[in-house]
Amino acid sequence: MSLQVNSFKTVSVIGLGYIGLPTAALLASRGVRVLGVDVNKKVVETISKGQVHIVEPDLDGLVQKAVSSGNLTAQGKVSPADAFVITVPTPLTASREPDVTYVQQAARSIAPVLERGNLIIIESTVPVGTTERIAAMLARLRKDLVFPDGSGGKADVSIAYCPERVLPGRILTELVHNDRCIGGLTPACARHACRLYDIFLQGQCHQSNARSAELVKLTENAYRDVNIAFANELSLICDHVDINVWDLIPLANLHPRVNILQPGPGVGGHCISVDPWFIVDAAPKQARLIRTAREINEAKPNFVLRKAKEALKRNSAGSIACLGLSFKPNVDDLRNSPSLHIVRKLAEQHGDRIIAVEPYISKPPACLAKAGARFMDALSAIDESGIVLLLVDHRQFGMIDANQLQKKTIIDTRGLWRH
Repeated sequence: MSLQVNSFKTVSVIGLGYIGLPTAALLASRGVRVLGVDVNKKVVETISKGQVHIVEPDLDGLVQKAVSSGNLTAQGKVSPADAFVITVPTPLTASREPDVTYVQQAARSIAPVLERGNLIIIESTVPVGTTERIAAMLARLRKDLVFPDGSGGKADVSIAYCPERVLPGRILTELVHNDRCIGGLTPACARHACRLYDIFLQGQCHQSNARSAELVKLTENAYRDVNIAFANELSLICDHVDINVWDLIPLANLHPRVNILQPGPGVGGHCISVDPWFIVDAAPKQARLIRTAREINEAKPNFVLRKAKEALKRNSAGSIACLGLSFKPNVDDLRNSPSLHIVRKLAEQHGDRIIAVEPYISKPPACLAKAGARFMDALSAIDESGIVLLLVDHRQFGMIDANQLQKKTIIDTRGLWRH
C-alpha cells in the first residue's frame, strides 16, 4: 500500500503549553488550519478568546491574530487532521523514572480518527524506544491500518520523533531558526515529517532514526547539566576555601579552550533538571557522570538555604527579600524552579519574615501564601529587609541602585552584583 502524502491543510497540535501553543500559532500564521487540543478547559477557553496563559515575547500577538483569522482553534478533543503533533508533558515519577502516560493518552486519542496518509510527530521528551512503542500500540488499536515497524515495508501512517530545542524567552525565534533533528521510524517517515516543519522552519532538518533523535534531546540537556554542575561544584569549593567564584571564573575563562558557565542556586525548568534522569533510568551503570551532575545540581539549593538561614540567625528580627522565583531570568516559568523551592522552604520555617519578589507573575504561588510569605515589588522588599537574597538575575534586578543595597546583607547566587 503506497503512502499518499497530504498537503497539511489541517494540523492537530495536542498539548498547548510552552511548546505546543507557539508551534500551533506559527503553523496557523502560515495559513495552515490548526486544531489545538488541551485537556485543561481553562487553557482552551483562554486561547479561544485569542489570549495566552503563558508569558513569552510576541506570543500573545501571534495567537490573537491566529485565532481571529480562524486558522487556530482550541478544543478539548482530537478531530481528524492531516498531521498530529504531540507536545504533552513527560514528568518524572517520585522514583525518578520517566512517566510517558500523557504521551500514551495523546496517542490513544488520535487512534480513532487516524486515516491513511496521516503523519504523527512526537515532540515530547521521551525515553529511547518510546516512538517505536507508540507505533506498536497504535497498530494494536487500528488493525485496519499499516504502521511503520522498521521492516522496510510501506505503511499507511508516518510516525516520527522530533525534539524541540528552544530557550524560554526566545521560543518563537528559535522554533523558526534552530535546526531540527527529525527521527523517522523509516526514511519515508522522516521525509514526511520534514515537509511539515518546512512550513515555518528556516533552519535545517537533519534526518535520522527515531531512537537517535530521542537520545539527541536527552544528550543535549545532560550535556548542559554536567557543565552547570561543574560551575556549581566550583562555587562550593570557592566558598570552602574563601575565594570569590565570580572573580575566579572570568580569569579561568581567559584560557582559549575554557568556558566555565555561571553557577546559580540550582537547575530548574522542564528539560535540564529532568531529562538526564531519562538517561540514568535507561543505563544506570553507565551514566555515572550524568547521575553525579544531577545530584550536585539538586543539592545546590540546600547550600543556598543554609546561607540564608545563617543570615537570618544573625539578624534575628529582620526580614529577607528573596528576589526571583522563576527557574531562569526574564520569564514567568516556575517549573521545577530551585528558587521557588528555596523560598518555600524558608517561608515554611520563618513565615512572614520571608518576602518573595517575582516581577513576571501577578500573585504569589499558593505554596508561599500558605506558608505565610509576603509578596511585593523589589524596591519595597529591599527597603523593608536587612537581608537580600538574589535568586534570579532578572534584568530589573540588575538596574537596582547600589545605594539601596548599602548596609544590607547580600547573598547573590547569580553574581549579578559582583562588581
